[in-house]
Amino acid sequence: MTLATDDRPSKIASIAVQTSADRFITIKGDWAHFKLIQKGCEQNSGTRLFYFDGMIEILMTGRSHELFSHIIGHLLTCFLAYQGIYFFPFGTADQEREGMAAAQPDQSYCFGTVKPIPDLSIEVVFTSGGVSKLQRYRAIGVPEVWFWEDGTLTLYHLRGDNYERIEKSELEELKDLDVSILKRHIMMGETNVGEAIRSFTAYAMQKK
Repeated sequence: MTLATDDRPSKIASIAVQTSADRFITIKGDWAHFKLIQKGCEQNSGTRLFYFDGMIEILMTGRSHELFSHIIGHLLTCFLAYQGIYFFPFGTADQEREGMAAAQPDQSYCFGTVKPIPDLSIEVVFTSGGVSKLQRYRAIGVPEVWFWEDGTLTLYHLRGDNYERIEKSELEELKDLDVSILKRHIMMGETNVGEAIRSFTAYAMQKK
């Protein structure tokens, strides 16, 4: 990845990436500093940037992270498609509230129509707890956030100014999704992606 070292985008220091484990850097800085780093990292697909409350987080995803991210994306897309739900997958697209917060989740979805802020954001967490990450999504205003961490899928729904942990999605488009079945197939995908997709597809077709 590339990391800006001063206020000129042309001066960039290189950091080697791509290992099996995630790498995580935290830097104090204001919104202008964050936007400068963001510009310097535009061509680094394996780098995710986050900002909240004067802290810049730089995440360089490893292979395990990317594996789970793609598995979750494939399975959820499969479910939505077979349910006949009109949706737009936006992956790691930037989510920002100007001057306040920014995030690049692993997966994100809008339902029904394209919106400035997605209906659902999903993060794979290997580096630090998901609950603390909710603050930036609250500032951005994402209605529902899911975290995959330590083999567990945890869901949160925004109620007023705070997120509440929930057992199943409260988004209308996902109300029929059995989270325990999704979780089981995510774990299956760690060792056999094809079998996980085939098995979950059968489940999604039955729910149609």
